[in-house]
Formats: sequence, structure tokens, C-alpha cells
Amino acid sequence: MTMRTTLLAAALAVFCLLPAATHAQPVGASSLAEAVDSVMRDTGARGIAVAVVEDGKVVDVQAHGDRNAAGDPLTTDTVMYAASLTKTAFAYMVLQLVDEGVIDLDRSIADYLPRPLTDYGSDEIEDRYARYSDLAGDERWRMLTPRILLTHRSGFANFGFLEPDGKLRFHFDPGARYGYSGDGIILLQFVLEEGLGLDVGAEMQRRVFDRFGMTRTSMMWRPDFAENLADGWTIDGEVMPHDERSKTRAAGSMDTTISDMARLAAGVARGEGLSAASQAEWVRAQAPITTRSQFPTLQPELPEAEQRSGLAAALGVIRFEGPQGPGVFKGGHNDFVGNTWVCVEQGRRCVVILADDVRAEPGFSRIVRAVLGETGVPWSWEYGDMKMLP
Repeated sequence: MTMRTTLLAAALAVFCLLPAATHAQPVGASSLAEAVDSVMRDTGARGIAVAVVEDGKVVDVQAHGDRNAAGDPLTTDTVMYAASLTKTAFAYMVLQLVDEGVIDLDRSIADYLPRPLTDYGSDEIEDRYARYSDLAGDERWRMLTPRILLTHRSGFANFGFLEPDGKLRFHFDPGARYGYSGDGIILLQFVLEEGLGLDVGAEMQRRVFDRFGMTRTSMMWRPDFAENLADGWTIDGEVMPHDERSKTRAAGSMDTTISDMARLAAGVARGEGLSAASQAEWVRAQAPITTRSQFPTLQPELPEAEQRSGLAAALGVIRFEGPQGPGVFKGGHNDFVGNTWVCVEQGRRCVVILADDVRAEPGFSRIVRAVLGETGVPWSWEYGDMKMLP
């Protein structure tokens, strides 16, 4: 079953500070529907929702397939798990704090904490944070800054609990290179909460969700979500119930809808709540990415001659260079959902995809290509050996 809603929303473009360029005519709604339906047919995915942006305007939002095993339809207002798209929204909120002088991107986190980071053990902080006392004796934590944490250059593994001994540690000097780390993002949340006394969930609600009219988005579970909620499907087709998250985690606790994601993207493009300087900084290439793929997170760096040109970490997104010029993207994934957000500068054209079935991911390239044409999105870096659909 397919449900399509056309939204007349405010301008969306990650590169809103630059003039629009000449580009192809917007993809037709029926053509997009055909592309999504073909991906569902070829992958077996049960549900995919898509938002399309042309010349800075949200022109179409569609939802296809099922939201649960009972066959209830996925709609544009179905609550879905955003996964790591949460990181992008969090980075946008942090930049508002930067504009207000609350926090400095390049100041040591040591300057914000009332005690050394290594004084915080698991017996006194919530389990949503890492056990920072694991770093005792390693003063490199003082090198960490908000910029380093937002660009995944902390030196941590994705999560300390995944280490062989379950302990957080540095694998390289902070700032030295890119290495995806959810713990790095959560550490910045800890700095905001423990050091500055902020409630990140409340700040996200006020500064992002309320600001952009995202009425069905939250950093924690809300009972009203149950009326129209998406479960998920694993790679083996097993149904997984939607997780009712009870704690705010900046690395990935956000629930949202495709309609709300369109509102978020439009608000970010307007730069609402940000200075022009912070809006530009959000997508600027901050540091080159030197690995063959994003995961596993601690793989060796490639020789310079084999590194992907133009691929770089930005603040909460990844910047790339392609045949249409520069663009940014961010993925979100767990064992049973897959999401992506891609925007190219040329023509200020974007697509956001939320899938309640991880089997949809090989088809993201087909959907993005149907909307934007060939962009140069580094799919092989994002998904490794996964074979993307032509």
C-alpha cells in the first residue's frame, strides 16, 4: 500500500547560503513511487518513507508499504526510529549553543567539567554514559574538544562496551583522524549535562523539535506514539518491536516521522536559530576521511594514493565531492532499520529516506539516483561490501 502527501514547506538546502544552480526538473511523484516500489520488490523490504527537496523546497513526502507485521500501512506520520540521524540534529543544537557563547567548539572539555573526566565512574553516572574512569592515567582526554567529538575524531571505538574487556580507551590521539564513535557524541552530551547543567532532551525539544513544528519527534518514548508506530525487520526478515527508549542519548535515541524530518531539514536550510557563520561551519570539510569504509570503526588508514578524494568529516554530517559538486550525507542504522539523508549543493536538492526494514539499504542508491541523479555519494564507504542496487 502507498500513501503520498505533498507538503508545501519552507526552503530546504544544506547549502542555503549559496545561490541555487541550474538543475534538472524535479523528479515526478509517480517516478519516485516506481523507484521505491522497485526497491521493495527487489530487496523484500516492507516499508520505506521518502522526502524530496528541489531548489530549497520540500516538494514531496511519500510512505510505502507496512509499518508492522499486521500489515498496517506506513504513513507519512508514522513514528520511526531515526537511529544516527539523531547525531545530525544534536550537532545542529550544539551550534546554537556555540552562537550564544555557551560552548566553544575548540575549547577543551576539561574547561567545562567541575572535576577531571576520569573521576567519573559507573557508580555515580547513568549507564547511558561510558565509564570515564576507564581512562585513568591517560591525560589525552584533555585534548578532546566539541569539534573533535562532533567530527568523530575522539580516538574511541564506537562504544567502549564493545571493547574485548568492555573498557573505554583511546586507539589514537584525539583529533588525529576520523573513527566513528557513538561514545564520542555521548561524551559531548555528558559535558553539556554535567558541566553546563543542561538537559539535552529538553534543549533538543525546545531548540529543534518545537522550533520546527516536529510534533511527533522526541528523544525519548512517548505513549502517544503507539497509535501509529513502525516496528522493524532484520536482514533475515524477523520482526523487531519498536524500542521504547527511556533515556536521551545524543548518539541515537530520536524517534521521528518522515514529515517531521522534512520540517527539520527545511528549518536547518533556512538557518533558523543559527548564525550564517555556524550554518556554513556545519557543512564545511573539517578533516579528511582516510579509511576504506566507515565500519569497522578502527580499521587502518589507507595510503594517501588510495584515499577517496573530497571525503571529509563535517559537524554531524559527512561531506563529499561528486559529479554535481559538493554534497553532504548522514546515515542511520541498526539491526532492523536503515535511514539516509543526502543533499547536493547544485540546485539545493535533497532526499531523506527512513526505512523500517534494514533490507532496504541496498536500494538507497537507486532511490537517491532517481531523485538527484548521479551524485557521488560514497556508498561503498558507508556500507562497505554491501552490493547496492543499480
